[in-house]
Amino acid sequence: MDIAIAKLEAWMRDYYHKVDHDIGSSGVRDLTMAELRSICGFELSDLDTMIFHDSESYGGTGLRTALADRWTGGDVDRMMVTHGSSEAIYLVMQLLLEPGDEVIVVDPAYQQLHDIAASRGCRITRWQLDVADGFSVDLGRLRELARTRPRMIVVNFPHNPTGASITAEQQQELVAIAEEAGAWLVWDHAFGELTFTTAPLPLPLQYERAIVWGTFSKSYGLAGLRVGWCVAPPELLARMALLRDYIALYVSPVLEFFAEHAVRNADRIVAVQKEHARHNLGLLTDWAAGLPELVRLTPPAGGVSAFVEFPGQPDVVRSCRRLAEQHRVLLVPGDCFGDAYRNHARLGFGATTKELTTGLSLLERVLREDAGMTVNS
Repeated sequence: MDIAIAKLEAWMRDYYHKVDHDIGSSGVRDLTMAELRSICGFELSDLDTMIFHDSESYGGTGLRTALADRWTGGDVDRMMVTHGSSEAIYLVMQLLLEPGDEVIVVDPAYQQLHDIAASRGCRITRWQLDVADGFSVDLGRLRELARTRPRMIVVNFPHNPTGASITAEQQQELVAIAEEAGAWLVWDHAFGELTFTTAPLPLPLQYERAIVWGTFSKSYGLAGLRVGWCVAPPELLARMALLRDYIALYVSPVLEFFAEHAVRNADRIVAVQKEHARHNLGLLTDWAAGLPELVRLTPPAGGVSAFVEFPGQPDVVRSCRRLAEQHRVLLVPGDCFGDAYRNHARLGFGATTKELTTGLSLLERVLREDAGMTVNS
């Protein structure tokens, strides 16, 4: 293959559907159809009049308008409905990048944010978060890196997998750095609505070369819809529509029906999910505090995942495999986000509280065993 194997997706393919307790995913607990109907106030009989007709290349009018009302002040010309954010990532990087272009990407990172570009022959420059300082950002360093006038700067805050974020003032500085470099600023907003310490950051749409994508998977608990969105200049969306003619054509109108109801009731959905996530984060923080010899946790500012370090573990990947294969618990090893993070793992706390507490208990057992310690009886 000309493109690197997506390590995270390969890990999930091996284990996601073979476990009972998921403490590795980055999305909040999945809603049931009954919960979605209750929050949004619709009935399944509302689908009875739907005709199984094609949707539109840019997204069905109802959903595209709802998304534009939420994110672009009603400007539908800058909005496209996509198959999750994954389709948006692929289309944007296929169309905007050429061999030899430089792409600066936050590090660690979701692999698709850089390896699609690498497969295009681009030079990848990593803007590393400061692990020792709670995954903080160094904007001075980004400014230095951007002096080479990269083609694109790719970030996501709150960040996957660490949950770290930036302030509104830092966001403004980041935009200014991209503007000074003349770079496309790609803003991955997957976790943007689910924050704990501050209000969600606005989309950086004041910059004309900003591209933003989001998804219904992470903050809403609607991963199974596989619906996302992309805000970009209209001329770029037109090129994206031409390319998707060879890939997926459009999103199913059945999925758009549910997604439109969700986005029209997004504040209610996010409020419910945030309350749940905040409670689980407290449980995770208490658990980690009780295991200082085994676990180092930086509490996330947003999202429902933390990038946990396991000091003293001889092989975190092996521990994650054993946890899945022997105890049916999903945890994602840090090397899925880069070889430099082999002592870390992505620990998701968005699942049901019972799933989280059971998963943490079994994780503690494996950590103690693999570190040569006695399991508490």
